[in-house]
Amino acid sequence: MSQKKPSPAGGWGALKATLATIEPSHVGKSVIALANANQPDGFDCPGCAWPDKPNTRVQFCENGAKAIGHEITSKRVEADFFAEHSVSDLQLWDDYSLEQQGRLTAPMRFDAASDHYLPISWDDAFQLIARHLKEIKPDEAHFYTSGRTGNETAFLYQLFVRLYGTNNMPDCSNMCHEPSGFALNASIGVGKGTVTLEDFDHAEAIFIFGQNPGTNHPRMLGTLQEAAQRGCQIVVINPLKERGLVSFQDPQNPLQMLSNSASPIASLYVQPQLGGDLAIAKALLKSVLEAGAADQAFIAEHTEGFAELAADIAATSWEDLVSHSGLTLAELKQLGDVYIQSKATIITWGMGITQHQHAVATIQMLCNVLLVKGNIGKTGAGVCPVRGHSNVQGDRTMGINERPSAAFLQQLGKACGFSPPSQQGRNVVESIAAMESGAGKVFIAMGGNFAAATPDTERTHAALRKQNLTVHITTTLNRSHLVPGLDALILPCLGRTEIDLKNDQSQSITVEDSMSMVHLTHGIKTPASPHLLSEPEIVARMAAATLSDSPIDFMALIQDYDLIRDLIAIAIPDFADFNQRVRVPGGFYLGNTARERRWVVGKARFKVHALQAAIRDQLQGLTTHPLLTLSTIRSHDQYNTTVYRRNDRYRGIQNERKVLFINAEDMAELGLQADQYVNIVSVWFDRERQVNDFRLQPFDTPRGCLAAYFPETNPLVPLDYYAVDAMTPASKALVVYLQA
Repeated sequence: MSQKKPSPAGGWGALKATLATIEPSHVGKSVIALANANQPDGFDCPGCAWPDKPNTRVQFCENGAKAIGHEITSKRVEADFFAEHSVSDLQLWDDYSLEQQGRLTAPMRFDAASDHYLPISWDDAFQLIARHLKEIKPDEAHFYTSGRTGNETAFLYQLFVRLYGTNNMPDCSNMCHEPSGFALNASIGVGKGTVTLEDFDHAEAIFIFGQNPGTNHPRMLGTLQEAAQRGCQIVVINPLKERGLVSFQDPQNPLQMLSNSASPIASLYVQPQLGGDLAIAKALLKSVLEAGAADQAFIAEHTEGFAELAADIAATSWEDLVSHSGLTLAELKQLGDVYIQSKATIITWGMGITQHQHAVATIQMLCNVLLVKGNIGKTGAGVCPVRGHSNVQGDRTMGINERPSAAFLQQLGKACGFSPPSQQGRNVVESIAAMESGAGKVFIAMGGNFAAATPDTERTHAALRKQNLTVHITTTLNRSHLVPGLDALILPCLGRTEIDLKNDQSQSITVEDSMSMVHLTHGIKTPASPHLLSEPEIVARMAAATLSDSPIDFMALIQDYDLIRDLIAIAIPDFADFNQRVRVPGGFYLGNTARERRWVVGKARFKVHALQAAIRDQLQGLTTHPLLTLSTIRSHDQYNTTVYRRNDRYRGIQNERKVLFINAEDMAELGLQADQYVNIVSVWFDRERQVNDFRLQPFDTPRGCLAAYFPETNPLVPLDYYAVDAMTPASKALVVYLQA
């Protein structure tokens, strides 16, 4: 490994990468688009869900620029592209090559006889969908939603699905922050974060668990930089040493750019073993209780279950906490000291926490950490699950939920004049299993790249191919379109940046960020094709073609999106006067009962969880090979499954994706060398799974811990290996061995 001192995150590298997103023939349109990103009269970035800072002229980051550039590209995928390339041919392309072909322009239908997609009219496409849906029972259909879907579309979509007769609405939350919602609902009565962006200005300590902001939501680095500069302690708990959490050079700071200086981010950075976070949370509690630093007044007034928790923590030895966390006793005590000294603490986390078997237990233990010192419901403190896609939280608020509450269904039914189905639907894992078994026959995806994002790729692809019909509503070509059912449609839609005209009036939609702010987003660019439809119109026309006696006139609602919002105001809690409130610059805050210390669960609940036995130890008996633990990760030039380039600047990778990051001592112990190619084999109780030809790259990661990019490693994730209760695939703790 090179000993060259790494450059900070951001800086000139970020500026250069941002400029590289601009096509030479497209400079003017690109500059206009970037200038309108995340502005009150512009569009919401189709990237991450980090909130906008009020009164800030530049509101986009490097990765946001990539997402915008990907959407406003001048490249087009026309009918002649599909005439030239068969589906079998395209299946041999890598994900990067597929995504780089540009915007889809017209609806296409898969023709199995020729193995090509052929043009189809919009009317015929909707009639085809209606015919397939009418031929099956409602429970045999699955309706997936991606987190980029706006609130108005999400509301219409779930309404259509429930009028059709099912709650089978798997969504991307099932694969990322489902454990956050499940855990927080049980602990504090609300499944969302309790902090606002302003709280970061007042926190004395910010603990960041299992999260890489520099790649996944770079605008968060600016917030962390400001906090660090005023003396806030930034504590990072992450197995990999990520550059963005070490130091940051703000591309919008002329002094830093001209002097080539940077700000340190982490005041303390510890690297636990994969899955060691539950033990760290218990160690923080043990430090607080042994120091007598608990907020007894808050505990008495606002919580229940403290005695049971205190007994469990007292019975847990420091030796066990060291063993399960992978940290030293000194490191655990140092973490505890920082937490005890802070009078206001925020805990943030990402998928490094949620994609584990014990994710729910870990999040509830982190919630315990905050509750024990009264760090929920006060300025500068609280829980902060940092969501990924730009409206994934809003989609759930709008009812994209396979397990809706009885109260939600009752209010929806009352507002819309029908009796919604009460039977729980299927999540992502359950939907794949149902499609595999024949219990699912139609699959419709509102955005996303289901075939690439999901676990157990071989099983998922086989399940999709069994469907009578697959439908993908999308902007660009991706892997899922090449895994068609017996019948299949690609329906191209408008992007977030594009003008949506109805009756010669430009329409706006709304989104909700990670901190429950709801605001408008307006397209500013001419659509990539005159044949594109908006997502609300696609949903409305599916509904109109399928539902014979609907109490809702979907086609009337889409003539003016204010009408959709008026219905949302009646049907969804906390959205009264929706149209008026959302037109205030910056939108409005939905509120959070836990932030107000109003506990809808009676009182906040301390949850007790035992330390978990390592799954690697259980699986070692199935093989003679020495086992390691692998985490799937993103590259810096990637957003979810969309690969913008084959580079990963912060980790020193250029023009390749099949890279395995490994501790140098592990590599030597296994008799392997840097740059050697290996196969990765995951071990599970049913069988082994394998991906081939990954180059070894030494990296700063704990012994026994590996990392590699998804979706290339998703074939290693067993379908039935997931978070207890939440069923999120456990992609951050795969048990593997290496074949030279």
